[in-house]
Amino acid sequence: MPLVHWTENEPLSAHWHSESSLPPPRRLIVADDRMRAATAYRHACEGTALLWRDDYHGARQLLAALSRRINRKAPDPVPTASATFHAQRRFRAHRSRVLARLLVLLEPDHTLALRRAPDVRQACTEAYGPPAGPTLVPLRELLGALGAHQWREKGVIVPALGAARIHPHYGVFAPVRGEYVDLVAEAPLPTTPTTAFDLGTGTGVLAAVLARRGVRRVIATDLSPRACACARDNVSRLGLADRVTVTGPELYPPGRAALVVCNPPWLPARPASTLDQGVYDPGGAMLHAFLAGLPAHLEPGGEGWLILSDLAEHLGLRTRTELLGAIEQAGLKLLSRTNTRPRHPRATDPSDPLHTARAAEVTSLWRLAVR
Repeated sequence: MPLVHWTENEPLSAHWHSESSLPPPRRLIVADDRMRAATAYRHACEGTALLWRDDYHGARQLLAALSRRINRKAPDPVPTASATFHAQRRFRAHRSRVLARLLVLLEPDHTLALRRAPDVRQACTEAYGPPAGPTLVPLRELLGALGAHQWREKGVIVPALGAARIHPHYGVFAPVRGEYVDLVAEAPLPTTPTTAFDLGTGTGVLAAVLARRGVRRVIATDLSPRACACARDNVSRLGLADRVTVTGPELYPPGRAALVVCNPPWLPARPASTLDQGVYDPGGAMLHAFLAGLPAHLEPGGEGWLILSDLAEHLGLRTRTELLGAIEQAGLKLLSRTNTRPRHPRATDPSDPLHTARAAEVTSLWRLAVR
């Protein structure tokens, strides 16, 4: 990790850590409760980082004040969904950069030595790994790590698993959108597959659903080490470790299976951070790799299940013709498609700039076979 140097009565330095892949600050000043929000906002917009050295709740209040000021600059509506999407992405990237300039210092054991600060050591260890010396982190990202720790502790109820809980780790997409899980839980199996692959397993939720449905052996893969560790944890919690094997980093494991399931990121755009990789897939790389590799990894008579939202189509990021063309080019045919509507709150929020596209969104399970 790079070092950041600054002077605070004496020369000091600390490692820099940003889960949003932000570069270390070039300029840093100390801030406390005496700094007005307008002054902090000006410094942050100019690129100066603010190291908070006062009350923890004061830091949170300043972060909220900065957020309100940035939101006043939100872009006006534009004519097309695609233009709106890109304008919102640029605005959110700017917002993230500015808010990330309010920093806190983690002590060598991940302690946050601010007045009235919570114990953040376990959350930081889960998110950042073992302590490696004093570390500067954006307060906004630390709050995200604390929130992720709470999700990991309490878990997410998954009705398709008999109301069992899946415990997402930091940086792994949580299965809060249950409609895609229900599609896999309800689709007719190609007989009872002896072996199934779950590509891009994330928390392991779909692998667990397949094992609970009677698949004798499920091989779950992911390119992310965090996701692999998360999936192994959940498989163990659910008592399925004898039926589900988690491996990575890879997309396809060796061999063939009677069923190959893939729920790739839905939007073919560049992720702004590692935390965005569960949603954004540059150029649809994972989608195309799944389709291209499917014929070589299906057993005779086997099926590939693609779980995909059409939000990208409504945003003008991909057309249905392009998707169908990729399926045909891979030597595949469509057996059937099952659709469902999203149930998450943003689908019915008229204040969302992308409301029209989200309201029209459909998530589908495409049953594919080799031609």
